[in-house]
Amino acid sequence: MPFDAIIFDMDGVLVDSEPTALEAMRRVMARHGVVYTETDNQEFIGCATVEECRILKARHGLAADARQLADEYVHALLELIRSEPHPMPGVPGVLMELRNAEHRMALASSAEPLIIATNLTALDLGRFFEVAVSATEVARGKPAPDIFVATAERLGVRPGTCLVIEDSRNGLLAAKAAGMSCAVVPCVSTRGQDFSEADYRMEALTELPALLSRRCRRR
Repeated sequence: MPFDAIIFDMDGVLVDSEPTALEAMRRVMARHGVVYTETDNQEFIGCATVEECRILKARHGLAADARQLADEYVHALLELIRSEPHPMPGVPGVLMELRNAEHRMALASSAEPLIIATNLTALDLGRFFEVAVSATEVARGKPAPDIFVATAERLGVRPGTCLVIEDSRNGLLAAKAAGMSCAVVPCVSTRGQDFSEADYRMEALTELPALLSRRCRRR
């Protein structure tokens, strides 16, 4: 049987967002006298923004609280997204193909709700997803399973019948902790991460329709 739902991460899966995110956080940290590097960015890929800001505040002894830092980051990022959004290869074509095949789809992202909405609007992707859930709406961000459990609940499906599409180890661990299958499609920033627990691995999102077709035939 096919999966009851396909749950997509956004950053690095649908949107080539890491260079934009790096630049936005670099600008925020520079205002607070901190040099933010690619190495720093690698540490936080897949983490919720507020959690990253809590860690950065503690690490550098910043006066601003985590919520303020997160708000500054969101403002900087929105400016960059609106000026030039960057879809990943296969977007929106793969989503269109899956919708035509009657797959149910949802979005589960560590990003702030406004960032999710701005990306979906900029790339006209909102039409493909029944629900879009932000890590800010649950108690714990990835690698905790909360966001994926909440997404399955909103769809009205069992976690074990869902396939998560992720690009980071934190996302993979969250999906497996939720009892879901996970297909990883590493982006440039995450290719060196450990994905040994993944059920499937793809080199590009364009491989997803064939993966789903093969699974259905085996069943």
